[in-house]
Amino acid sequence: MNIIIYLLVILVILYFLLRWWSNISPKKMSKGVRLITILLLALLAVLFAIGGKFLLTLPLTLASLALVKLKGLSLIQLLSLYRLIQTLRNSGRFSFNQHQNNNPSSLSTSEAYKILNLDINKKPTKETLNKAYQKIQKKIHPDISPETSRLSAIVNEAKEIVLKDIS
Repeated sequence: MNIIIYLLVILVILYFLLRWWSNISPKKMSKGVRLITILLLALLAVLFAIGGKFLLTLPLTLASLALVKLKGLSLIQLLSLYRLIQTLRNSGRFSFNQHQNNNPSSLSTSEAYKILNLDINKKPTKETLNKAYQKIQKKIHPDISPETSRLSAIVNEAKEIVLKDIS
């Protein structure tokens, strides 16, 4: 019954809009459409100029993660993976282009702590380190998703660096 009422209301509104639209001169219509189009494009240009770096980074990264078929991840896990990838991309050690592996240098200690989401000021115990390592590896292990083998290797390297640091 509700659908009939909603349909009737929509049709009545549509009728009055079309009736109003038919009474407007074509010149006024084209000027209005042109003005609205220019305003919307200017607004989008300003929006992308100011916030484009932030607006486009997270969605594209999340879309890329969806392409590598990571299954069963919550939003919090996706955000932590996003932070991991951004840390590696900023240091030049990760790129979504698989053919670019020009920087095989090892990680710094601070980067290793950041990758494992550990506080560099507090020296973690081996148990804490293993828990953080396993938490990340459960998400990106190559057995779960073969496309994440490079990320897994970087996390392994980070674990070894932190192990050397706490020993």
